[in-house]
Amino acid sequence: VQLQASGGGLVQTGGSLRLSCAASGSIADINAMGWHRQAPGKERELVAYISSGGNINYADSVKGRFTISRDYDKIGVYLQMDSLKPEDTAVYYCNVVAGSGIHYGELNYWGKGTQVTVSS
Repeated sequence: VQLQASGGGLVQTGGSLRLSCAASGSIADINAMGWHRQAPGKERELVAYISSGGNINYADSVKGRFTISRDYDKIGVYLQMDSLKPEDTAVYYCNVVAGSGIHYGELNYWGKGTQVTVSS
């Protein structure tokens, strides 16, 4: 199963982008779906995730500006990014965590990433 992220691009400060991520096949026992990002010279960081139960968490730096959602009919996760800032510039990766019972959280699927560039 592969994850394909799309929707990145170049936008001016204050602009918006919507990232989409879809899986090429089925994934059983999904625990959570989310987005991470990695800026040049920095470590990958969690941006937002949504659990199978619908709990949502955001990084403090994006709270109030980004909105994560998922499609329950198909394996898709989305990130609406508003009021973008230059510091949001990074490669954004979608992520699916899966596993059940004693294997909870053991499976990690990653997309290849999509570049988001915010100009000042």
